[in-house]
Amino acid sequence: QVQLVESGGGLVQPGGSLRLSCAASGSIFKIYDMGWYRQAPGKQRELVAGITSGGSTNYVDSVKGRFTISRDNAKNTVYLQMNSLKPEDTAVYTCNVNLSLTTNPYYGDDYYGKGTLVTVSS
Repeated sequence: QVQLVESGGGLVQPGGSLRLSCAASGSIFKIYDMGWYRQAPGKQRELVAGITSGGSTNYVDSVKGRFTISRDNAKNTVYLQMNSLKPEDTAVYTCNVNLSLTTNPYYGDDYYGKGTLVTVSS
């Protein structure tokens, strides 16, 4: 019923930039919060950045000042602009969208993408 398609991952040198995108499609009634998680090898998954339907944002301390989350409500898409990338940013990045379906308009549920690999290495 819902598909989340991520793009933008890849290999980048330290100090470089990448922009991740995640587009939601399907029987969507309303999208609430959107966000990006990441999981590095041997580490727990962490919430990197989140954005509410009203545009309020939050970031994990390690990416503040370097990453920017944004959303295009007309396109049902969330973005993560990542600048000044460091080797420790290497991880699988997964988008998360809380939304309601047309079949149940007033119940929000969490959906996740399949993940995209970001590798920061020289």
